[in-house]
Amino acid sequence: MSKTITIAPVTRIEGHAKITIQLNDAGEVADARFHVTEFRGFEKFCLGRSYREMPSITERICGICPVSHALASAKAGDMLKGVNIPPTAEKLRRLMHYAQLVQSHSLSFFLLSGPDLLLGMESDPAKRNLMGLIEAQPDLARQGIRLRQFGQEVIRLLGDRAVHPAWAVSGGVREPLTADKRDWIAARLPEALATAKKALALGYDALQRLSEEADCYGSFPSLFLGLVSPDGGLEQYDGKLRLIDADGRNLEGDLDPSRYAEFIGEAEQSWSYLKFPYYKPRGHEGEAGMYRVGPLARLNLADYAGTPLAEQELRRFRQFREGGGPVLGSFYYHQARLIELLYCLERVGELLDDPHLLDSHVRSHARTNNRIGIGVVEAPRGVLFHEYHVDDDGLLSYINLIIATGQNNLAMNRTVLQIAKKYLSGSRLDEGLLNRVEHGIRCYDPCLSCSTHAVGRMPMQLELYSPDGRLIQRLERSSHPP
Repeated sequence: MSKTITIAPVTRIEGHAKITIQLNDAGEVADARFHVTEFRGFEKFCLGRSYREMPSITERICGICPVSHALASAKAGDMLKGVNIPPTAEKLRRLMHYAQLVQSHSLSFFLLSGPDLLLGMESDPAKRNLMGLIEAQPDLARQGIRLRQFGQEVIRLLGDRAVHPAWAVSGGVREPLTADKRDWIAARLPEALATAKKALALGYDALQRLSEEADCYGSFPSLFLGLVSPDGGLEQYDGKLRLIDADGRNLEGDLDPSRYAEFIGEAEQSWSYLKFPYYKPRGHEGEAGMYRVGPLARLNLADYAGTPLAEQELRRFRQFREGGGPVLGSFYYHQARLIELLYCLERVGELLDDPHLLDSHVRSHARTNNRIGIGVVEAPRGVLFHEYHVDDDGLLSYINLIIATGQNNLAMNRTVLQIAKKYLSGSRLDEGLLNRVEHGIRCYDPCLSCSTHAVGRMPMQLELYSPDGRLIQRLERSSHPP
């Protein structure tokens, strides 16, 4: 008799989602789906607004990665104005973007996934959280919190607010950096680097202990998409768009990111509000057009890292490749984030040594000179596209936003199915299954509220129904231990 298991809500992600797992008559997993059950209409309710407002509006899409939306929006505005922003403005944008990657990756590793990786997938759920990590390893937890605080404070120093800073604008940025703020960042950078190195060591230890998970969590062939520097290096802010297959072959060459719509399409399904982007030449039926974005994709795409410590770690990371191609397992997203975290801190150090970082010319002024503007950056979770069409008055007539999590949608669904087939059998539900399925989604650090439910137990309910609607079994846990 076939049965359906429902996990709702999926926790420690941005927004609202559920998972359904279908069992066949033999009690084996037949299918699994990741449903995003919320709807947000930024692409519609911003129509008629001036594109100049969009950096401040679109950064409200997310409280974890607002900088990415602000920068993608500002870059679209740069194109609409037809200006090259001042060199110092680009350096400051990069500085804030690196800081955001640091705080977001720190949050993902230490607060969201760290309890699983460091305390164990099967550890006591009442303690498998930030508070349990503080109890078990207080110094490490403190260091992780301070590392995230470092990234947040850099954002605040540049934009006056750590969350939703009204700073990036079309043509550049609003305010330059002062010497005292630069010196504050420089004084605290060594501590941040030391914590990042420690996290990397812990990540490799977790990979060794959790080799079974690494082998089956999202381990399948796919395409990978993201930005690279003009000469093929690791890149988060600008550069060329590169798409490779599961063997590492470059499918489109390195293209101007504004050409993304030539080969990226968006499909829809009735059971989710989240779109399903795909590679057009291979279609959206099945998984041939599936691609992944984010830290794992960026490391797979890059020919080199470009900073000394990250370059060393990238070479070490490539030991997980099979046959010289990309690293395919989504469980390796965790370690890829830590390598990127180290890379961003190294880049911050380079920028702080730049003698032009404190220049006061940080904004170019112009009227609207183009009717289409496309801004692309690498958000913490993957490449982010903002496309705007405007009329003669600079008012928006068309908006398209392709978010990183959406681009990982097909892969997240495949991962849930893979984990369920590995760990679920028969009609029994247990805490281990619940947490493992959650963690499969958490590998991608999806932005649907990442900060929600970060403390205490994760509220979730699994229900097993017969085909006639009869409840067979329920497993439920609240947000706090009894």
